[in-house]
Amino acid sequence: MEMKITKSDWIFLVLCLLLGILGEEAFFRSEVGISYFVFISAFYSVFIWRYRRFQFSHQRLGYLILCCIWLLSASYFLNNNELFYVLNILVIPGLVIFHLVLVTSPNNFQWNKPAFVTYILTRLIQALKYNASFAALFGKGFKQGVNEDKFVVWKKIILGIAISLPILFVVLNLLISADAQFERLIGGIPQWFQVINVERIMRLIVMLILTAAFFGFMQILYNRHMNVIKQQTNGQQFQMDGIIAITVLVIINAVYLLFTVVQFRYFFSGTLQADFTFAEYARKGFFELLFVTLINLSITVMVLTFVNRATSSMRRATQIMLTILVLASSVMLSSAFLRLSMYEEAYGFTFTRVLVHSFMIFLVVIFTYTLVKIWVEKLSLFHFYFITSLIYYTAITVIDLDKIVVKENMNRYETSGKIDVHYLNNLSYRGVLGLINLYEKDKNIPELKTILLERKQEALAESLPWQSYNLKREQAFSELKKLDIN
Repeated sequence: MEMKITKSDWIFLVLCLLLGILGEEAFFRSEVGISYFVFISAFYSVFIWRYRRFQFSHQRLGYLILCCIWLLSASYFLNNNELFYVLNILVIPGLVIFHLVLVTSPNNFQWNKPAFVTYILTRLIQALKYNASFAALFGKGFKQGVNEDKFVVWKKIILGIAISLPILFVVLNLLISADAQFERLIGGIPQWFQVINVERIMRLIVMLILTAAFFGFMQILYNRHMNVIKQQTNGQQFQMDGIIAITVLVIINAVYLLFTVVQFRYFFSGTLQADFTFAEYARKGFFELLFVTLINLSITVMVLTFVNRATSSMRRATQIMLTILVLASSVMLSSAFLRLSMYEEAYGFTFTRVLVHSFMIFLVVIFTYTLVKIWVEKLSLFHFYFITSLIYYTAITVIDLDKIVVKENMNRYETSGKIDVHYLNNLSYRGVLGLINLYEKDKNIPELKTILLERKQEALAESLPWQSYNLKREQAFSELKKLDIN
């Protein structure tokens, strides 16, 4: 790849190097907290500077994704839920890549088509090639003025060292296992090279990798003029026969209608059968939810996407069958919602149960739109599903579901006197704040004092760097330090 490096490119390379340093400082030093928000702020500042004269495309969706990225990164500072902490390690970088490729893609390129995934992968591969070409350009610069024979010799020496390292690693481990004296000898080698700081070398490698990733990716995206993958606009590559699809829908709907009629009173009576416990009842409802999600919704999407509805009568029959399927799914979804509510009343609220409840509400929105799509064919399913899923995920990450869990458990304690202090302790720092409020109301709850004493000792002893700063942790530690407990 032939390239010309301008003054602006060199300035951008320096900025990417600073981003690489910040990235290593933010993500590889300690637990991630406010550092994620700081890095995203710096990253998009550099991006905006580099693309200050660039005409962006798909701006409405781009602004939505950008807002979600900022909110998700801020969640590391605002909340401290372990599930979202892990998920966002993958979700945020994925959204950033999707956002950058989206707003720099051609205006007429449709992001809700499968070809866009290939387009993203193509851009990533081009970024790697760009970095390789840039490294080769540096190599040519170093090569100038150096004797060709000496350069080839050093090149072969470096290659030999690189090849020998993995072999040496295996051999050394085998010899260390075979002889204790040799193990002591090798164990003393690090003392011979105290001037070499392995940690600093690893930090430098991480910085350079991040710098290359940022520089190559954003440089290649700046060139919008590339061979764009041709998108199919007329018809579907794969189509299902309409008569077969309608036959399948009739059989499935017949079973669902029979099941709904027989079980309707059982679903919504609010009572349990004699041979069911609360746990079995709720578990059964959860599997019904899974069934609704994975089977009925999948069937509906497949029929809407791939079934050939050539005649008006076939189109109308398909619409009626799909409508019955969605309505039957709604009945089972309502049943699962009621079952889970009964389980929560009996055993209390947990993060998983509240999350499932929120997911049920999300499914209501999905099924409602799908029902409209059945009768208004021009609507796009993937477009709505993607945007709705993004908004839903961002919302449940930012609004702090742990706060809802603590609040509902506190309400349940006031009405029934039952509460699981160990679960709230393990929930998050929001749970610790709930336990502090609970202790102020009732100091005689079993094991509560012991838990808070341990937490107070942790708060007094722990000292975290700026990268790990988290608002909920600071609030909990502040309240624990002020708590009068002995």
